Amino acid sequence: MSEQFITDLLKQINYPGFSRDIVSFGLIQESHFENGQAFVKLEVSASEPTLPKILKEEIEKTLLKNDQIKKVDVQIIVKKAPVNPNGQSDSKENAILPGVKKIVAIASGKGGVGKSTMAVNLACAIERALKDNSSSKTAKIGLMDCDVYGPSVPLLIGASGQPQALGENHIEPVESYGIKVMSMGLLVDEETPVVWRGPMVMKTIQQFASNVEWGELDLLLIDLPPGTGDAQLSLAQTMPLDGVVIVTTPQKAAVDVARRGARMFEKVNVPILGVVENMSFLLNEENNEKSYLFGKEGGPSTAQALSTSFLGEIPIHEEIRLGGDHGIPIVVSNPEHFASMAISNVAQEILSILG
Repeated sequence: MSEQFITDLLKQINYPGFSRDIVSFGLIQESHFENGQAFVKLEVSASEPTLPKILKEEIEKTLLKNDQIKKVDVQIIVKKAPVNPNGQSDSKENAILPGVKKIVAIASGKGGVGKSTMAVNLACAIERALKDNSSSKTAKIGLMDCDVYGPSVPLLIGASGQPQALGENHIEPVESYGIKVMSMGLLVDEETPVVWRGPMVMKTIQQFASNVEWGELDLLLIDLPPGTGDAQLSLAQTMPLDGVVIVTTPQKAAVDVARRGARMFEKVNVPILGVVENMSFLLNEENNEKSYLFGKEGGPSTAQALSTSFLGEIPIHEEIRLGGDHGIPIVVSNPEHFASMAISNVAQEILSILG
């Protein structure tokens, strides 16, 4: 009986809460069969405390169904992020990103809600807020674009040029407006599509964490692709996230998908810091009347359903779009604009929650 036969049997086991199997998620480190005994070694990151027990039982049950397998030895390595007195992961002790104090993901249930625009503007707003609150007037913020198939962060933040190589296995992120940026959009030609299967996406995200010289950072923001899948789970397994911010619009279609997407983070024990409602309203600046083009209360109702904070509502405004098109985030080009102020308020809320 070959190793491949054991692997094929393991492909019958789905990762708890997902429709994909534990082999395709890259959990299996080693497997072999000898003298009627199957040996399986896998590695998981700290998430649900009962996960190792569940996986062990499922592996044993599945393999012992085969008549040739008389005994199963399952070894599970749990990579746990160090925990500080508040019960949150302490990224400073993290072997992958040793100089990063906090790591926060920006996520959405579906595309088209302005998640990447929000990530870019939040990065710049948080950088300014930390500078204002710091006695040294310095702040170090990173932005990792994990939307491998549709990397838009470089355009939105005006980052250009290929990252510089540092030795054989490390590269230096590009800097724009004081933000350290890494994105697939900086590594491939803008006309070249990224046509990869899940394992390649997961490997890329892992390399963004381990092979990019982020250095000392107060906060690393991670722009996730929309929905749930390889990138999201790989991230939760690779890095000790301090939390995730969910971006939605008020529209029911976006709200429903956002709630389902957020549940994935609950399953892997990533705290949901709060919900941001983007495109909340269109303001008539002559009479201050608001038009709710996509409905109302989608963000607050999502936050309530998830038992988390509602971080704020961001209006629709042409200057936000123009800022993205020209690579100058609105919080940089016009920090006193009411849309910039709304984003800055969300940034302050996030910092307050992180402590």
